Amino acid sequence: MAPDTVPFLTALRYWLKLGFISFGGPAGQIALMHAELVERRRWISEQRFLHALNYCMLLPGPEATQLAVYIGWLLHRAWGGIVAGVLFVLPSLLILIGLSWVYLAYGHVPAIAAVLYGIKPAVVALVLAAAWRLGKRTLRNGPLIALACASFAAIVLDVPFPAIVLGAAALGWLGGRLRPQAFAPGGAGHGGAAAGYGPALIDDDTPTPAHARFGWRRLFVTSSAGAGVLAGSWLALAWATGMQRPLAQMGWFFTKAALLTFGGAYAVLPYVVQGGVETYHWLTPAQMIDGLALGETTPGPLIMVNAFVGFVGGWTHAPLGSLAVSGIAGAVVATWFTFVPSFIFILAGGPLVEASRGDIRMTAPLTAISAAVVGVIASLAVFFGRHVFHPGASWDWPAVAIAAVAALALLRWQIGTVKLLIGCAIAGLVLS
Repeated sequence: MAPDTVPFLTALRYWLKLGFISFGGPAGQIALMHAELVERRRWISEQRFLHALNYCMLLPGPEATQLAVYIGWLLHRAWGGIVAGVLFVLPSLLILIGLSWVYLAYGHVPAIAAVLYGIKPAVVALVLAAAWRLGKRTLRNGPLIALACASFAAIVLDVPFPAIVLGAAALGWLGGRLRPQAFAPGGAGHGGAAAGYGPALIDDDTPTPAHARFGWRRLFVTSSAGAGVLAGSWLALAWATGMQRPLAQMGWFFTKAALLTFGGAYAVLPYVVQGGVETYHWLTPAQMIDGLALGETTPGPLIMVNAFVGFVGGWTHAPLGSLAVSGIAGAVVATWFTFVPSFIFILAGGPLVEASRGDIRMTAPLTAISAAVVGVIASLAVFFGRHVFHPGASWDWPAVAIAAVAALALLRWQIGTVKLLIGCAIAGLVLS
């Protein structure tokens, strides 16, 4: 069956629905897509879904968003991928803009402050749980564990995040030649996956669609067009607002961040903290923690926390005069430059990904980077924990207790993120 037998409007309605219900972080979003597209609708087979997922997890960028773009691209060419990705992100952006405005306008109201007091320790637990889950999947042997420990030490010693990524890639390239078995990519896997769902529109033996076949000319044209859109939008922004103004700085900064998001949103957050909090002073450490909490409670990819950073940075510096308009502009700029590279990676590199399946020379550096970001995420938990548990001269033991219970609920009882945050918010209200 040809992949284009899925009506475009049917796919459009599904991607819009997914954008509004995709709670639970990358794991939950991938599970939603698997249940709907593999098990129920049968748009794509189990093996083709997992093959796409394996590589989306190794590419920089939010893997669930890239998986949606990838499947949309396979079904309906470039426009299908663009529509899938935009509708996956757009609801989250609109909701987060509204929550960011409420936070900045009314965040000092006692009830809201009490809710945030309970949610902040939960954020520390969520980051720790993310490090644990990624570590279980990634750190399969001694060299990868050593890479994770080295990256933790490097980030604590204020080594720039890009240097850590490049160093890990170089070690992975070398390790792929000296010890290829240690750097072979592990399967992404999917809990409860089974093969007996019946024939799919894009099945295991379905020939690769013409638009998904690799060609050097196609790679050059698509990547050049994507890079042109990205560069052109930044130059237009710099011309309109000034190169040294906050919006232009956000465009450049979040483009770099998008190219370093190996291992998911938690992996790039230390870099966002370094830039947004320590370099540009768009927001404070406490606001960064609050933004991550808001990002956890909204649908869509967690990397949408960048939109919160952009909103607060725009609101704080008000480059357009009006606080609200500047905040919205900052959120839109942060989102645009965070996600455009992901679209380029899939639309330009998708055929190359298919052609390079199983090539250790391609996958070993990415495997090493995935291991290194485990240590980076652990360092992020230390950063957040220091500000949440020890905000002044003494320890905040109620916050420590909330974080401990939240971590236990996540790792032992597998409680959902939204339920966890609601419970911790109630705890914050009670303790206040």
